Formats: sequence, C-alpha cells, structure tokens
Amino acid sequence: MSAKSKDGGGAQKHRIGLYPGTFDPPTLGHIDIVKRALKLVDHLVIGVGTGTDKNPLFSYEERVAMWSHESEELTRDGGTIEVQPFGNSLQVDFARKVGAGVVVRGLRAMTDFEYEFQIVGMNQRLAPDIETVFLMADPRYLSIASKLVKEVAMLGGNVTPFLTPHVAELLVQRCAEKKRKA
Repeated sequence: MSAKSKDGGGAQKHRIGLYPGTFDPPTLGHIDIVKRALKLVDHLVIGVGTGTDKNPLFSYEERVAMWSHESEELTRDGGTIEVQPFGNSLQVDFARKVGAGVVVRGLRAMTDFEYEFQIVGMNQRLAPDIETVFLMADPRYLSIASKLVKEVAMLGGNVTPFLTPHVAELLVQRCAEKKRKA
C-alpha cells in the first residue's frame, strides 16, 4: 500500500491506489472517480484493461493514450497518476505489482454493486491485505455508461455532455470511420 516518498527522506510513506477498468472510452463519470480517489490516495494507478470480452471500440493503446492525456489536467490539484496497461492477470496480482493497497471502484446503481460485491469477495479471499473502496457516482454522472455513450455517438447524437472534449472528438471520429466502412 505504500512506497517511499519522492522527497528522498524515506520516512514518509504514501498511499497507492489502483483504479482498474476497460474505459472504452473514459467518461466524465470515470474522471469524477479519479478526482475523488486522489483525495484518498497519493498516487493512483489507472489500470486500463484489455476488455477483449467487451469488444472495445478503441484499442488498448488508444485507451491508455486517452487516460495519459487526461491525467495531466487531473493532477493539477495534487497527487500523481500513472496509467498502465492491465493485461490478462488477476486484479489483485496487478494491484500487488504496482504496489497498491487499495482498489478503487465506482458504483452507479445496485446492479453495479451486485457485480462488484462478487469481485470483492473473491479478491478478499485471494488477497486479504488489499482493500476495495467503492465511490458512489456523483448524481450528475449516474446515467453515463461507456456503452451508452458509444451508442449515442454511433447514432449521431451529441456526446459532449458525457466526455471531455478530447475524448469526445476521438469518439466522433471513430464512429464516423466505422460508418464509412459499413
């Protein structure tokens, strides 16, 4: 959960958290969870999963690049963010690899809780030393889901209320490319 601080003193420790997900694409809801997680940890690792079971619109590398772009703005108020690809391994093994003692998860609805509750139960059995922290979605972002945002974009709707300008532009471009190929 902790690592030596960057001040060189070695005595001070800092808390490391892991925020794993597919993030296809990262939404304002994801951004909100990152901002709030940075109030709880000193260093947050955003673990971008392959998401191959979800048939992602953006490649693994593109999603890592999106988060890397967004991270610059998110750390202006303190804390540090590191974006890492999170391949085919257990979440708790990846958490240990990056030195995280806390896994941060966002919840929008009871259906999210039921799914996450099962994962936490397994993770606690596999790694009782790693805690999971749930952050409830800000009410402004309760309805935002990457899957729905992609659907809105594919149908020509306005996605700017759900994404940062950078990610919205990338999504609109990708959807236009897919339409041309279809």
